[in-house]
Amino acid sequence: MPVKRIVPASEARLEIKVSNSLFIASINSAFTVDEARDFIERKRREFSNASHNVPAFIVGHGATVTAHCNDDGEPSGTAGRPALAVLKGSGIGDAVVVVSRYFGGTKLGTSGLIKAYGNAVRSVLEVVPRAEKVTTNKVEIAVPYKLLEQVRILVEQHSGLILEREFAADVNLLLQFRVAFFQEFHSALLELSHGSIEALVVENNIATIMPLDAEE
Repeated sequence: MPVKRIVPASEARLEIKVSNSLFIASINSAFTVDEARDFIERKRREFSNASHNVPAFIVGHGATVTAHCNDDGEPSGTAGRPALAVLKGSGIGDAVVVVSRYFGGTKLGTSGLIKAYGNAVRSVLEVVPRAEKVTTNKVEIAVPYKLLEQVRILVEQHSGLILEREFAADVNLLLQFRVAFFQEFHSALLELSHGSIEALVVENNIATIMPLDAEE
């Protein structure tokens, strides 16, 4: 089985308080270094009055990863590094996080900062929705009306999505399948239609984002 490439499905944010300091952790997907940097700059503008805006990102999965972090004025090694360590340990890739700190007047010390930044990232990871980056095929088929409901069930059984419907002499469907599931669907479609319905692959996408709850 291929390793799942888990990514944030959408942006998320969570706040924690530590000894009167407020830590706001924001996370989003980032599929390139430029996307990660754009998100970081957006958060720096949004929280421009924060004492620190500490970034960390992982672009890629497995052995092909670009990682970066910065302490943004906090003592060296107390902010960016623990934030990145938690992000790396989460199993998520293609992700960027910014922890914005509003100083509350109480110094946390080295160990306190390390714990606070790490916990801020852990907290936002608990609430961020997850998706999977997968390779998919977009497929066109023309279905006789009498077989439409059976084909719809077949698509569902093979974790496919119906993206478009066009009602003409037949029903023209644009479908999307994970590449790993497509061949079984195609074989089942040929059996159902006694070879009369062919599925034409019109597009292959190596980086489709699909919510995990749509997987099963």
